[in-house]
Amino acid sequence: MSTLRFLITAGPTREPLDPVRYLSNDSSGRMGVALAEAAIERGHRVHLVAGPLSVPVPPGLALTRVTTARQMRAACRRLWPACDVLIMAAAVCDYRPLRTLTRKHKRSTQPWTLTLVPNPDIVAELAARRRPEQLVIGFALEDREARRRAEQKLRSKGLDAVVLNSPAAIGAGQARFELLVSGGRWQILRETHKPAVARRLIRLAERLHAQNAARAPASAGRPDRHGFRPARGR
Repeated sequence: MSTLRFLITAGPTREPLDPVRYLSNDSSGRMGVALAEAAIERGHRVHLVAGPLSVPVPPGLALTRVTTARQMRAACRRLWPACDVLIMAAAVCDYRPLRTLTRKHKRSTQPWTLTLVPNPDIVAELAARRRPEQLVIGFALEDREARRRAEQKLRSKGLDAVVLNSPAAIGAGQARFELLVSGGRWQILRETHKPAVARRLIRLAERLHAQNAARAPASAGRPDRHGFRPARGR
């Protein structure tokens, strides 16, 4: 088995409203960290780009901490050319305030109206910039028409596979997961604990990357770039 270079994102992003308030979500980062740990256990090299986490980070990886979606985008764009596999497990805020106040917004009896603008679509952008052998796996958290929306995400963003879950998975140690590989059929994963799901997804990434590499032109080599610490032994 070849040693792969994984770029994994984890946790929420936060979009500041003023110096003390922000938009965010309840993601703990547990799934992304479990994926990083599973990849290290398999002997791969990992760079984790993480928003504010509620769980500890395992040793043996390179870590870039970010807060906002645009910071995560910048870090991923910098790291992606040197990687083989992207697993976008972070719960990135879809919107940010048009204007961030420089001073705390004081309470009043008047409504506070916020104008929100879309954040960059990180996974779609990175998928569009990839080389033929690079692999992209995304997550879809849906609360209605789940499979249809996840299938649409897989196609529109150019993913190799998508992992579907529900809002019940946020911050939880276990959840129900479904998997769709491009060109395949939906699978309901028998694993529910996130570390077990992570181990299965890393093995899947190994297989799918090998398939991509076999189909890629012989000239599509990987650039000699760095940013990783040595992984632990297999």
